[in-house]
Amino acid sequence: MTDSSRPLGVAIVGSGMISEFQARAILDLPMARLIGFQDTVSELARKRAEQYAARCYSDLRDLLCDEAVDIVSICTPSGSHLEPAVEAARAGKHVMVEKPVEITTERIDRIIDACRESGVTLGAIFPRRFMDTSRLLKRAIDGGRFGILSLADVYIKWYRSQEYYDSGGWRGTWELDGGGALMNQGIHGIDLIQWLMGGVESVAGMVATRSHERIEVEDAATASVRYRCGSLGVIEATTAAWPGAKIRIEISGSAGTVIMEDETILAWSFADESEEDAAIRREYGPREGLSGGGAADPKAISSEGHRRQFEDFICAIREGRAPFCDGREGRAAVDVITSIYRSAREGRAIQLA
Repeated sequence: MTDSSRPLGVAIVGSGMISEFQARAILDLPMARLIGFQDTVSELARKRAEQYAARCYSDLRDLLCDEAVDIVSICTPSGSHLEPAVEAARAGKHVMVEKPVEITTERIDRIIDACRESGVTLGAIFPRRFMDTSRLLKRAIDGGRFGILSLADVYIKWYRSQEYYDSGGWRGTWELDGGGALMNQGIHGIDLIQWLMGGVESVAGMVATRSHERIEVEDAATASVRYRCGSLGVIEATTAAWPGAKIRIEISGSAGTVIMEDETILAWSFADESEEDAAIRREYGPREGLSGGGAADPKAISSEGHRRQFEDFICAIREGRAPFCDGREGRAAVDVITSIYRSAREGRAIQLA
């Protein structure tokens, strides 16, 4: 158990775009304190530290030696999460990792093992699990309201310009991005659908690079899915769909259908109507004031999901329990995505372990 009388100190490793969303989320929590930033590009860390009146660490060792730091949040490029996460765990710091936890399940397992061996808490950032609409949909599925589940589909039709990929040397590379439309952008919807449905049994996928130049990875992908519960589904992901659309999830069964776009419920229909269904449609139907969800602009997202996730993570540390989305939960989406890549390479369906 951790002393609940003081805010927990958080330091962020990696000072790119996503670190700003995390910083805003942490500052919105009375139970947390933003301590500082570290980056291999020292100028980036210095600018971010100045922006938030925080400390700037010259290297990771200095950060890990700071007793004010209780939690280290990893915001480096996807394929470079392993080393700082393991070092932080060995230094006795709790570890939060941006999506994806890492770009292979083997590397994720090394992070999980390091945190377990050091007795520290590991969290995996997937803010969409913390949306009210996601929780309502999960409750409806687990409560059997759909009857026999038949189809569960997710469509991530986003747009990223050529300039986006050219803006960072790691973007669009297998080594540091770990993949394209599936691993970087589509992972949000893929994690959500596999979590809602209770996991994926097998996938059969195809990938292509259709619109962008100078990238190694896919900008379009499709996959047929069989979930563990027996229902089927489709995953579609692209960064070549101008002007970009919200993530769309459609779930159907013998007794119900729900269609959701980001935080908006477009259809909420069940054969056995409950008292709260009408209220859900009123409160979460089409409405103004929602963010663009990153469909065309990666900066056009709200920090609210991150805030809720850090709140749960800190509560988990204080209560000595697992966070709502821990390392093993974060591993699941990467397992699905790397299996789709393997299916595309080998031309056959892949059974997940």
